[in-house]
Amino acid sequence: MKPTRELALFLLASVASISAFDCSVDALQEAIGSEGTVVLAQTVEQNGTFTVNTTSVTNLPALCAAEFNVSTSSVSSYLFGIFLPTDSWNGRFLAVGNGGYAGTISWASMGTGAAYGFAVVSTDTGHTASSTFGDTSWAAGNPEKITDWAYRALHGTVVNGKAISKAFYGEEHKYSYYRGCSTGGRQGLKEAQDFPDDFDGIVAGAPAWWTTHLQLWNLKTLLYNAPSTASYHIPTDLFDVIADEVLKQCDPQDGVTDTIISDSRACIFRPETLLCVSSNTTDCLTSPQLDTLYHIYNDWVENNQTFVFPHFELGTEQYWSSGIGDGSDDTLASQAGFVQDFLGLGDSWSPYNLDWDIVALSDKMNPGNATAGNFDLSPFYNKGGKLLHYHGMSDGSIATGSSLYYREHAYRNMTSQGITVDDFYRFFLVPGMGHCSDTPTNVNAPWYFAGSEQSVGSGTVSSVPGYEDAQHDVLLAMMAWVENGTAPEYIIATKYNNDTDPLGEGVYRQRPLCMYPKQAKYTGSGDVDTPESWECQSLY
Repeated sequence: MKPTRELALFLLASVASISAFDCSVDALQEAIGSEGTVVLAQTVEQNGTFTVNTTSVTNLPALCAAEFNVSTSSVSSYLFGIFLPTDSWNGRFLAVGNGGYAGTISWASMGTGAAYGFAVVSTDTGHTASSTFGDTSWAAGNPEKITDWAYRALHGTVVNGKAISKAFYGEEHKYSYYRGCSTGGRQGLKEAQDFPDDFDGIVAGAPAWWTTHLQLWNLKTLLYNAPSTASYHIPTDLFDVIADEVLKQCDPQDGVTDTIISDSRACIFRPETLLCVSSNTTDCLTSPQLDTLYHIYNDWVENNQTFVFPHFELGTEQYWSSGIGDGSDDTLASQAGFVQDFLGLGDSWSPYNLDWDIVALSDKMNPGNATAGNFDLSPFYNKGGKLLHYHGMSDGSIATGSSLYYREHAYRNMTSQGITVDDFYRFFLVPGMGHCSDTPTNVNAPWYFAGSEQSVGSGTVSSVPGYEDAQHDVLLAMMAWVENGTAPEYIIATKYNNDTDPLGEGVYRQRPLCMYPKQAKYTGSGDVDTPESWECQSLY
């Protein structure tokens, strides 16, 4: 897509006035020096396509694409890619994150970053995986590879990427940014905590920050519904039935009936309305199944009332096929890899043996030091860094409460030091959005704001089609905050009528996402599907 004049002027204000660039293997090897080896170098023409292995990124701006290999120990190394726009560099640097256990460079996310004009990098985090979200075999007996995945590969990519960018353009970047969701969100928080000088601004979505607990909770929630032969097992075809009842009860309680649960935590939900009775024995739950539902909607608490991880929110039900699962052994096995390979208990360990001892072992080992659990962000604050953190309230992969837990603990830590948290760290809840993107089919909530892992249209699309500004685009909002001092009070999310043709069929609805702890409230007049009919009000 072509950027609007406002976006173009904002991004191209500092375009490098260089007439020629050297995208050769020799020049790029000289740029990285002894730190790594060039794997490939390719010039991409305007509106061209970059292809590597089985991945193709289309409709790119004119750029130099390259891939490098960097050793981190005698038994470990990582790959990273870089896109260097040749005609439209905006003078800025961007790193993008990964999903799950990674194992591949995020070329598509790099493409959207390059479309803004960024010099952009991404890493495979030090291994190749058959599945981003299930394959942990690479970690078995490989602590160096785990460390690369945890943080080392990304930090190294940033350091090396900046050096290559400087050599390529002949000058330093003016600002440095990060955008990632899920594992990418964790990577962003980890960078802020451990390497505060890497970025001026970090956009972290739905961060998988609590590695030692989250990976076990992903298995625990499957165990709630296993085995499939148990009386308490809820068949997957009832997930939509539960979703409909939750929406029926919770939607009106937020003050306006519009298919969106604006505040799931304020909803008083009575599961017993789903109880099977003589007149209804199909689209309903038995008493043991209702007990399972109570497990799902309540926190995981272990020995001596020790809090382990928060619960799924009301409104996540349509995403339970992965988070709650079908109770099969195969489904359980898909989430056992962290214990088997990261904690080293081996393939013979059974998911049914998950208990408090496993949680304690995970905390003790903290494989790779991956958990981004440092709530003291003062070094990042002191160097002038900015953090935008968001999480979908219908997330069926990572409990929304984990972000609330992090935010509130960071608030306690920073406020006790006399730091006003909102001066550098702003958090946004996204009603009706799933994991990083999308929305349940019976909800159709506004969810698109150009966050990481969000995509509309076809090919490489940057920003928010039709609304390329800092009010609607979270990355532009971050840039305005860092570069102009304009801190976002809200970000307007968009739901298109057709996500594959956003400009062709127009907007279905938009709504402001308010800075926590404020919440969007209907003014009482006007179209509920337009942002002007909503205002941000404090919850407390």
